[in-house]
Amino acid sequence: MPYGYTGNILHVDLSSKKNWIEHPPENFYRTYWGGKALALYYMLKEMKPHTDPLSPDNLLIFAPSVITGTPAPAIPRYTVCAKSPLTGAQGEAEAGGWWGPELKKAGFDAIIIKGSSPTPVYLYIKDGKIEIKNAAHLWGKDTGETQRIIKNELADDKIRIAQIGPAGENLVRFANIVNELKHFNGRNGLGAVMGSKKLKAIAVRGTKPIELYNKERVSQITKEITKRVMDNPLSRDLRELGTPAVVRGFYEAGCLPSYNWTTGYFKEGENLTAETYNKTILKGTKGCFACPIRCKRVVEVDEPKLKVDPAYGGPEYETIAALGSLCGISDLKYIAKANELCNKYTMDTISTGMVIAFAMQCYKEGLLTKKDTGGIELTFGNKEVVLKMI
Repeated sequence: MPYGYTGNILHVDLSSKKNWIEHPPENFYRTYWGGKALALYYMLKEMKPHTDPLSPDNLLIFAPSVITGTPAPAIPRYTVCAKSPLTGAQGEAEAGGWWGPELKKAGFDAIIIKGSSPTPVYLYIKDGKIEIKNAAHLWGKDTGETQRIIKNELADDKIRIAQIGPAGENLVRFANIVNELKHFNGRNGLGAVMGSKKLKAIAVRGTKPIELYNKERVSQITKEITKRVMDNPLSRDLRELGTPAVVRGFYEAGCLPSYNWTTGYFKEGENLTAETYNKTILKGTKGCFACPIRCKRVVEVDEPKLKVDPAYGGPEYETIAALGSLCGISDLKYIAKANELCNKYTMDTISTGMVIAFAMQCYKEGLLTKKDTGGIELTFGNKEVVLKMI
């Protein structure tokens, strides 16, 4: 078996509640490596053309890369693949965080899920052992509550959980999958696929080391790459400012997506810059597994009428644009709250902002009226309305 792999691929049939472990030959790994390539191999091999994305026949595949879980810096990612209910085509989305490395340490290179459970369930994987557990009591709960309950049930705070919220359960076509409340497999509606299978979460705990061919050489290269990464000015900017660093460039160039894409000029753009972000809502930063950059924003708002929990991270550039300037909103505190709500429900922040901005444009043009909106003044710049719409 090539180093960097466990040699185990977990197959789960939620319809029959059965699971089995495949042990592919070395040539398989050398050909498909992991991640998207591995996932697409199984999709092309086992799925029929024209499969309904929300049917039991759709595969839902979680696949880290060969490097995921090793000391290699800034590569903790894993891919989720399925036929997308949003596009009808192959959908794939990556996420960072700690879940991917944990799956490898738990003894698996990938999980291939098919079928659909008649009742809500979640998977519990610990060091090669698999359980399909009842999740009826979790169905309908947001991500924070679900994570708290699962960790209490399993009596292990170190468990890593990938899950869906109410958006995935209700088959919203742009529902995401989230791990650790703030790392998302987004944009393709893969959370809806998970919801169609009545799979609420996958809880993973692993303590097994990943075998390396030459630990000393890996350690040496890791130190060299880490130094090069952190000596790069872009890495330092990313640590200090995160992805919101790009807001200023777009704003000053007059190409910040604004008012449902009708203009690139946003008068209050300074209020959305990373510098303003750091002064007003930033509480700290977090890093993914083995990543020295720590670009993940952690925000907090603690006001009498507006509170944002730092457990849900903070808005990235795309969220600032989609739930901010695109909707005519320039208040980062409300954008942070909108981001938190989307994270609780596992709604894609970009698609959510696009839908709301489009509805605001329709309201402005008279295509939607108060009768259609239930009395809501769906006007650009109405920050309270954005929260209501979510």
